[in-house]
Amino acid sequence: MAKRQRNQLHGWIVLDKPLGLTSTQALGKVRWLVNAEKAGHGGTLDPLASGLLPIALGEATKTIQWAMDGMKTYQFTVQWGSETSTDDLEGKIVATSNYFVSSNENNVLPRSMSFAAMRQNVSAALLSFHGAVQQRPPAYSAIKVDGERAYDLARAGEEVALDARTVQIDNLTVIDWPTPSQTTFEVVCGKGTYVRSIARDLGRALGWLGHVVMLRRLAVGPFRAADMISLEKLTEMVHSPASENSLSGILRPIESVLDGIPALDLMDPDAQRLRHGQTVMLQGNAPLAAEVVLVRHDGRPLGLGSIENGVLKPRRLFNL
Repeated sequence: MAKRQRNQLHGWIVLDKPLGLTSTQALGKVRWLVNAEKAGHGGTLDPLASGLLPIALGEATKTIQWAMDGMKTYQFTVQWGSETSTDDLEGKIVATSNYFVSSNENNVLPRSMSFAAMRQNVSAALLSFHGAVQQRPPAYSAIKVDGERAYDLARAGEEVALDARTVQIDNLTVIDWPTPSQTTFEVVCGKGTYVRSIARDLGRALGWLGHVVMLRRLAVGPFRAADMISLEKLTEMVHSPASENSLSGILRPIESVLDGIPALDLMDPDAQRLRHGQTVMLQGNAPLAAEVVLVRHDGRPLGLGSIENGVLKPRRLFNL
């Protein structure tokens, strides 16, 4: 049987990843649906997390690094009163707090704490979770330890102690209290920040202990919740008679994640030189040095380059 010809799609699909799927599984479903030749995602979401997963198609895969480096926004709910092995619902309870009492199997209530006091305590604790923060990643994470994933070692029963590292938290605020022992937060944070670690560390700072019971991502770099499309909606669009036109309406440009880097427009002769992997001597008002620039020709992205002593060198070119 002949293989079906792959679609030459280049750009970003901003997926609303459902609960229960790994990021790799979600990526595979999108790639199969749109029949893309190449695809990758711009930042992992756990199976128990939902929300914004940027999917790069075709030549956009060459810009994934910039999506992963972008600031991210999450909403998450913390269950107070216990800590788990995974710092979320998936793990076993490994410690409980004397500040809370179980009224039944499904409910945990604060012990001798008024709601006003709880709010005040949380507001005070949040002051330490802003700016450059030292954070230890969860034992159940994808970080490699001696060549092995930390979560594989933890699942095998090994004790995993990851080193703390500096992460950036621009904002962390309370947005809701679903129950007396649950608080919902919104956080804007940088690359490498673990929301599960925020919940764990905040619980310890309060003396309450805590773990994540809901996690949803709302933004990655330039992509926002309003840009998201569900797998169900994407499936409908792909199977509609006008699927090609429909997809073009949701496909974000390759350069969407490159807004933070300088852009350089080339004329025909220089553009051709760069396309052939040759350097270009810049003139006029072009910068003398730049670690990375977006190179354009006739309003279309040509690729990524670097500038040293006024000489533009190709770094990653787009085959469009």
